[in-house]
Amino acid sequence: MNVLLEKWETPFGLPPFAAIRDEDFGPAFDEALARARANIAAIAEGPGTTFTEVIEALELAEGDLDRVAGVFYNLAGADSTEAREALMRELAPKMSAFSSEVTNNKALWAKIDALWQGREALGLTPEQGRVLELYRQMFVRSGAALEGAAAERLTAVKSRLAVLGTAFGQNLLADERSWFMELAEADFTALPGFVQDAAKAAGAEKGTGPVVTLNRSLIVPVLQFSPNRALREKAYEAWVARGANGGETDNRAVAAEILALRHERAQLLGYADFAAFKLEPEMAKTPAAVRDLLMRVWQPARGKALADAAVLEAMLKADGHPGPLEPWDWRYYSEKRRRAEHDLDEAVLKPYLSLDAMLGAMFDCSTRLFGLEFREIAGPFYHPDVRGWEVTRGGNHVAVFLGDYFARGSKRSGAWCSAMRSQRKLGGEQRPIVVNVCNFAKGDPCLLSYDDARTLFHEFGHALHQMLSDVTYGFISGTSVARDFVELPSQLYEHWLEVPSVLEAHARHHVTGEPMPADMLKRLLDAGTYDQGFATVEFVASAMVDLEFHTGAPSADPLQKQAEVLEALGMPRAIRMRHATPHFAHVFSGDGYSSGYYSYMWSEVMDADAFAAFEEAGDAFDPATAARLEKFILSAGGSEDAEALYLKFRGRMPGVEPLLKGRGLLEPA
Repeated sequence: MNVLLEKWETPFGLPPFAAIRDEDFGPAFDEALARARANIAAIAEGPGTTFTEVIEALELAEGDLDRVAGVFYNLAGADSTEAREALMRELAPKMSAFSSEVTNNKALWAKIDALWQGREALGLTPEQGRVLELYRQMFVRSGAALEGAAAERLTAVKSRLAVLGTAFGQNLLADERSWFMELAEADFTALPGFVQDAAKAAGAEKGTGPVVTLNRSLIVPVLQFSPNRALREKAYEAWVARGANGGETDNRAVAAEILALRHERAQLLGYADFAAFKLEPEMAKTPAAVRDLLMRVWQPARGKALADAAVLEAMLKADGHPGPLEPWDWRYYSEKRRRAEHDLDEAVLKPYLSLDAMLGAMFDCSTRLFGLEFREIAGPFYHPDVRGWEVTRGGNHVAVFLGDYFARGSKRSGAWCSAMRSQRKLGGEQRPIVVNVCNFAKGDPCLLSYDDARTLFHEFGHALHQMLSDVTYGFISGTSVARDFVELPSQLYEHWLEVPSVLEAHARHHVTGEPMPADMLKRLLDAGTYDQGFATVEFVASAMVDLEFHTGAPSADPLQKQAEVLEALGMPRAIRMRHATPHFAHVFSGDGYSSGYYSYMWSEVMDADAFAAFEEAGDAFDPATAARLEKFILSAGGSEDAEALYLKFRGRMPGVEPLLKGRGLLEPA
């Protein structure tokens, strides 16, 4: 028997990581796909026509496939090997073909559509009605109603897109893994101790002395603290050139083909362009609504960024450089300005923000809000760096939470939350296994920047959405919601890091145990909107480029289109997009955030307003508000339309003003 297909007699049903070999995955996928095909054929060709016999049967038909995929894709992203990367390339067209087989199954589609047409007489619960609606929507948007050549072409397009998305991500990982720059002694000693430690750890992984790599957790502090302008330029240009270095890992042609195929896919389904197709089921609904939000934020953000750029350029010139201010200068002079204006030195701040201390803060907030308790459990997990906790409430098991926090060459960049197993009740209560992945620089101890701590809280907000899910059907469990709603729980949870009592209790010096001095804490919180012109401009520019890529006919040269969009925006010359096209994995490694990168900001409009509900109650941990948040947002999954859920929680939809205020972009009255 294949260990991936056996019953796992392990604590909490965790995958038996120590027993799984890379060579187990291919045969396990083949068998799991065969079982899923047989189950779906039985549903489509059998006599059953009821909701239970069709929709509920579909919910359980791919159980083995879900289990194998839940392990494999988590490992492939967080701890890749050559074998796993090869299998990902092999699986991309296979999994796409299977998906198309299901949604192109005319007998199955006929049963789902018949249920929908006769839904009023079925006596469905509201949750069942929502699940039926979403199944039908999925089939329609996958081309179930297409016939003949159009159906065949759509299948081919989706298969090719799956292959290209995998290639894009693997090319990016290869570029990130291969580039590094050894640090000369003078450059090394000019860096703060925590950056030196990260550079030494990165060098040890490469078998060299201290190095700069393209991992964000290392290159950003080098750009912040290195006084060597030539070094900063070299490192920065390598960072932004990921995916555009020529050769086999160049993503420019990959991106162009992806955009062309997405446009064709949308037109086959009757939409004007891919943005119209993609946004239809989201809260925003239309490209015009997205553009309106982004432009309302862009103008004040750009004005703030230009004013900041003038200050930083004056600092550059005072250092003897003629200017102008360049992108590799911004972080260095911004950090100097922050120290001068707010008396905040990240090298002094980080010892109070150890990973263990911030994990304690993160868990404590969820205990105070939702009554969750965390007990660390032993592995082995899929990598020695991974830690695990059993999550309980009132003595009852809620979830298993895994944290994988350190950067390494086998892990793709960024931070994310995923589920190896999602919550559902159908077929027996199934509790989730949730994974948070970050890329912090490994140290002893690991010391975080304030932005790192915010990332930690952000990903745990996603984890809470998974862990507190309380629905019957896995199809609408946890984070299975509109893309521009999914970031609400994660961005909302970041606000608790800004609650003074949280840092007062948990921000303690990793050596002395002393709490962060009160004046330092005040300066840290007062600087919460510092450099938000820069942060907002680099984000909105990326979101606008993403939107315009998918609106109208696709450009044959995405980089030319990118340049045109940025020029029309009046992009400040010293700021680049947060994610340039060749390494814009959110948009090109899969369909998840394509035409949807804006969703972080759409959700931020709500998260600012949602936290205001706690402030209006007079307590950041107000029990009644927390109970509403759990009931209508965190536990509800996709059981209702996102706007309906938010209205139940808050009673109204918010405007953009709380977001602008939260980012310090409102003009003073």
